[in-house]
Amino acid sequence: MAHDHSNHNHVMPSPTTMHSSADHTMNHGSGDHGHMMMQMTFYFGYKNVELLFAGLVINTPGEMVGACFGVFLLAAFYEGLKIGREVLLRRNQISVRYNSMPVPGTDGTVLMETHKTVGQRMLSLAHSFQTILHIIQVVISYFLMLVFMTYNGYLCIAVALGAGVGYFLFSWKKAVVVDITEHCH
Repeated sequence: MAHDHSNHNHVMPSPTTMHSSADHTMNHGSGDHGHMMMQMTFYFGYKNVELLFAGLVINTPGEMVGACFGVFLLAAFYEGLKIGREVLLRRNQISVRYNSMPVPGTDGTVLMETHKTVGQRMLSLAHSFQTILHIIQVVISYFLMLVFMTYNGYLCIAVALGAGVGYFLFSWKKAVVVDITEHCH
């Protein structure tokens, strides 16, 4: 039984032709609604930039400026919200507990290190309000992350500048306590 292999032409593309400039995007559309391509590398542009929601597409320089301004304000608000929550927590302190522990000094002496622990009652109005503000803060932080993940340079710069200006405006009076065990925001 002979097989005719002439109808089975298998041409493998060369490695240089496999990666085109379109490989830097990822298709995330489906159906007959058209296919928006998601950029997978940083770029500066304002055409067909989908921002957080399917109907929110930037197509003009003016729309990009407006989007950048909105993202800037959202990032600044996020920084203000973080500091505002700390201020509210300090104002609504209900129980304070001091813990002391001995710490050896450099010259052989023993020092006492005191830690202040502040708590709220779980079923209080203050704690419920803090919980709602925490939810808002988490949602805003994820929105900002998703905006940054558009890889649009203009929007990324707006997030960074908004966070910087927000920190500058709201954190200048904050007493800085460094927690060496914390590795992210």
